This record gives sequence, C-alpha cells and structure tokens, in this order.
Amino acid sequence: MRIIRVFPRRTNATPTDELAFVGDPTMFAEADEVHISVTFSWDIPEAERLEKAWRCIAPVKIGGPAIGQRGEDFIPGMYLKRGYVITSRGCPNKCWFCNVWKREGDIRELPITEGWNILDDNLLACSTEHINSVFLMLSRQKHRPLFTGGLEAAKLKYWHVSRMAELKPKELFFAYDCPEKREPLFEAGKLLLQNGFSRKRQNLRAYVLVGYPKDTFEAAEKRFIECMEAGFIPMAMLYRDKTGMRDPAWVKFAWPWIRPAAMSKKYRSYEKEKV
Repeated sequence: MRIIRVFPRRTNATPTDELAFVGDPTMFAEADEVHISVTFSWDIPEAERLEKAWRCIAPVKIGGPAIGQRGEDFIPGMYLKRGYVITSRGCPNKCWFCNVWKREGDIRELPITEGWNILDDNLLACSTEHINSVFLMLSRQKHRPLFTGGLEAAKLKYWHVSRMAELKPKELFFAYDCPEKREPLFEAGKLLLQNGFSRKRQNLRAYVLVGYPKDTFEAAEKRFIECMEAGFIPMAMLYRDKTGMRDPAWVKFAWPWIRPAAMSKKYRSYEKEKV
C-alpha cells in the first residue's frame, strides 16, 4: 500500500523521502492512503485544514501524539526521519506538566530497530536487558549516538554511564523540570563527570521547563545557573497552556537559552568566570 505521510510543519525529525510531505498536496501526489501526523497540539487546526486539502488524493487519517493516540511498535522512517528511533514508550512517573503517562501509560519496551538518535520517553526506566540491547544496537551505528529524548537523572546508574562513555555520544539530554529535580541532576552530573565525560566537550545538556504557572524569571534564571553548576548546558523548554499559547514575555526571556550557539556561549562564559 502506498501511504503518503503529511506533516503540518517541518522539523529536524521530519522524514525526507518522496512520500513525506509538509503542507498541501502537489500536482503529482498519488497514494492509497494519506496519514497526517500531528506531534504538537497547537498544530491541530492546521492538521484539520490539511485533512480537507488531501481528501482529493486518497482517504485521510489524522493521528499522532497531539491527538492523544497511543503509540504502537516503532516503524523506522515512517513518521520520523531515518536515524531517529524509539525503543520504548510510556513512563512510570506522573508529572503534572506531561501527557506521556496519560497517553502511553507505564513503560512499554518495543522491538529494537536501528538508529542513533534515541527519542524514548524514559529509556532509563526500562529493564537492564533492554537498555543493554539498545546500547549494543548503538555500538553498531556509523553515527555517534544522541539521547535527545531526555534521560531521567534520578534513574542514572554507574553502569549506564560506563556503557554510554564507551559509545562516545554526541549529546546527552537530561531534564530539570521542577525544583525537586535539582539534587538528582547534580548527582547525575557528578557521576558523569567522574566517569568519562567532561565539561569541555559540552555534550551534557538539560531541558529546563520555564514559564509554568507561578514560575518567575529569577527562579528560571537560577535553574539555568544550577544546570551549569552541575555540568550541563541548559536548554529552555517553554511551558504552553492547553491552547498551545506561550506568554510573549517568557518567549523573549527564554530565547537566548533556546539558540544552541547562544547557550554554548553562555556556558563558556560561566566556565571562565568560575576559573
């Protein structure tokens, strides 16, 4: 069956094959089915518009995380670019700001497919056997691995760090979502920096949630600095309400902490001042 996949917007993870489209149909589009994949809730209106636009090509289905659709086994290259891989879904935590546990439930290990950019919801919540199998798969890749899905600092163990150091990952992302995650992040940083990782490589990073209800610029700035103290380059993740809206004041505040070049510059400045 010839399936065209349609995406409301292009991101780094959007597939690039001939059956992947961003936006409206072209004159030469032909398919048996059209799947519109929606990752972000704020793209739902555009997805609904695209559903009408693609009806003339073939029957259309809308799906994806934004629709609340539970993920099944991962098919490489289907809804994510080749190289991006998901080996598990779900999360045992029930964080108030996250929809993963509501949509996917507890951790579910999937058949492991080839790739180098791990996007699992919570890889370190998986079994030892599964994590070891993921590391083995990554050791076969021609690309250095990335863990951009985010790793839970509280679940990081010495053997995880030891195996990851052998893989020489390009980037490791952790998360500093709320104040109570501070101590686990510092412990994770200590474990990483004492066992094969260094501040100079700048490959330790942390998503920092900012702009949520009752958050302040001062508190967010403090979390950014604490990330750097722990050995991580912070990356702001802006809180959105149920409508997908972001406070313009928070957008302006967070912008320097979103651009990679600006974040690296701030981190280098912090390291120099510390010396």
